[in-house]
Amino acid sequence: MNIDFYMPVKIFSGEGCVSANQNLFDIGKKALIVTDAESAVISGALEDVSSALDSLGIGFTVFNKIRENPLILTCFEGGTTARNICADFIIGIGGGSSMDAAKAIAAYASNPDIKPEEIFESGLKPSLPLILIPTTAGTGSEGNLISVLSIDGKHCKKNFKSDYSYAKYSFVDPRYTYTLPYYYTVSTALDAFCHCFESYLSPKSSAITRALAVDGARDIWKILCEISPEFPLTYDQRRLLAYAACRGGIVINGTGTGFPHSLGYNLTMYHGIPHGRSCASFTGEYIRYNMLDTEGSRLIKEFAEKIGSSPELIAESIPKWANVKLTLTTDEINIFIRQVGNAVNYKNSPYVINETEMKQIYSKLFG
Repeated sequence: MNIDFYMPVKIFSGEGCVSANQNLFDIGKKALIVTDAESAVISGALEDVSSALDSLGIGFTVFNKIRENPLILTCFEGGTTARNICADFIIGIGGGSSMDAAKAIAAYASNPDIKPEEIFESGLKPSLPLILIPTTAGTGSEGNLISVLSIDGKHCKKNFKSDYSYAKYSFVDPRYTYTLPYYYTVSTALDAFCHCFESYLSPKSSAITRALAVDGARDIWKILCEISPEFPLTYDQRRLLAYAACRGGIVINGTGTGFPHSLGYNLTMYHGIPHGRSCASFTGEYIRYNMLDTEGSRLIKEFAEKIGSSPELIAESIPKWANVKLTLTTDEINIFIRQVGNAVNYKNSPYVINETEMKQIYSKLFG
């Protein structure tokens, strides 16, 4: 196995890491802070960042229009706003949606002549510098170049990737996840677990990514087995989830994800199921199909043993925790396949499912 690895983000972690490293925010004269309407404020992250910028005499404007599954037109507006205020760097605060949007906004800001959908084309000018700060323990977007964007009016997502979309600095402070409700804590944890698991099975994985994937998944699995709505998560559990999610984001930077992500996008875009729960609902089928392949079976058993579980228990528990209740019509399933049938994720695991199998999976789970 190779040890190929590339992750150029400088990550700072721990409680108070923003305040302790506020001098690192001195990378420009004016910042655009990209976030949603609530999480940056409720978590305390915006207050910490504002204090850091004020202490350095750096001006900033808050662009808080980001919602779940960020739309490219909103990101395009954010890029225009950044130019209008003469921002020379971008700070993304929030969950995966806000951080992904910040990556796109940084690109739009430095490419004033492109149309919204041209962000997915090659040849863009370098994006504005980025600082990313997560307030959830899920996507790990702070540790990679991936930005998942929604196309306005088309019920589909598309990945924007650029070598210029890595954060210059990322700050992972577990305190910012303490206010996340139980329902979304589980959803984001499931997303992070799927990142680790799907990365482990990827043909592009290396000894380094698999070590990080197992390390992150082990903590997530243990915590998911322990928690319930009746008992708030401890600070230590929040810390472990925040760091595990970051590791999950790092590993998919080099490996990508598997078919649960592609099939799950439709549940999010058409039915509003949170991303982590959507992906996790397919984990049982992901295991079942990959167990049909010799290498897939070996890797699944190896992964399960290393996190202290079994393939059968993972296949049962992850979809159960996702708790997605849907009934899909045959027509819906056919639309879903047209939307994601050509996604690259299918080839990113030992067993490659075909369109007939995609339909069978949707029908079995939600028919």
